[in-house]
Amino acid sequence: MNPTSAVRHVYLDCDLGVDDSLALCYLMASPAIDLVGVGTVCGNTSAEQGARNAIDLLHIGGRDNVPVAVGARDYRTCPYVCGVRHIHGDNGVGNIELPHADRRPDPRSACDMLIDLSHRYDGELHILAVGPMTNLAAALDADPTLPTRIASVTIMGGAVQTAGNIGPITEANIGHDPEASAIVLDADWPITLVPLDVTMPNTFEERHRAQLLDSANPVARAVGEIMDFYFEFHVPEYGRRCSALHDPLAAAICAGGIIPTAAPKVPAVVDTTDGPARGAVICDLRGQRTGWHDVDGAHVRVTLGVDRPVAEHLLDVINAPHA
Repeated sequence: MNPTSAVRHVYLDCDLGVDDSLALCYLMASPAIDLVGVGTVCGNTSAEQGARNAIDLLHIGGRDNVPVAVGARDYRTCPYVCGVRHIHGDNGVGNIELPHADRRPDPRSACDMLIDLSHRYDGELHILAVGPMTNLAAALDADPTLPTRIASVTIMGGAVQTAGNIGPITEANIGHDPEASAIVLDADWPITLVPLDVTMPNTFEERHRAQLLDSANPVARAVGEIMDFYFEFHVPEYGRRCSALHDPLAAAICAGGIIPTAAPKVPAVVDTTDGPARGAVICDLRGQRTGWHDVDGAHVRVTLGVDRPVAEHLLDVINAPHA
């Protein structure tokens, strides 16, 4: 199969919380995606809890064949503490008790599973990373040749021209493990970065959640319940019950369902110092004032705009008859 063919083999690396759940629901429903593995990392919740959430959601959707591996339990240079329970709930999925699947995680680590998948789908594996970059950096350490076998890397992370969410200009997925993020962005593989600049303006509203709750797709109904807690957290941000579309937007871009419109390839680095910009993604946008264009030698494409309303696209895919 050619890497540009219609069906994309995708490995999902996530800290499976609420928006990760909607992203997983979309990937399971998309005819463009062959989900070949899920690895979890600490972030929204612990790596173990994230794996349990992924296994249970996959089971609801009849996808027990998708392996789920536990990855990094701590960040590269500091320990994981307790996640963000006020955003994603105590269990990462809005305190909703999902039907428990009688399946344990894959015995491999997420790092080892990613490397194995890169050999199985040599040149055809697409990585979608929607949590901290710890697992990906570990895989690069373990096998520096990994980028030669990867078709693309889509990362939800960074705040390029907007405010951060864990610091003045720092976004959580990059900022929780800056050293790992620096390794991942420096690696020689094609990266599409999906930052807060584009995820925050694209929202999921109550009318959209109602469509999940009324869906014929059982995973969609579960995610609709999960998102209730998440909506409450966003009220101070938006002045209404809704949520940003962080991970689902990255998933839709990875699948090719949403096309970046303002997305130049530019030099991008992660600040690993101990100052107020620690964990920030610094993109060199000089020379972009007259129109977006790629910089020679750059391999990080920064998404600053998209071609269509995101929530409607997600629902079209999730609620389609094939889902």
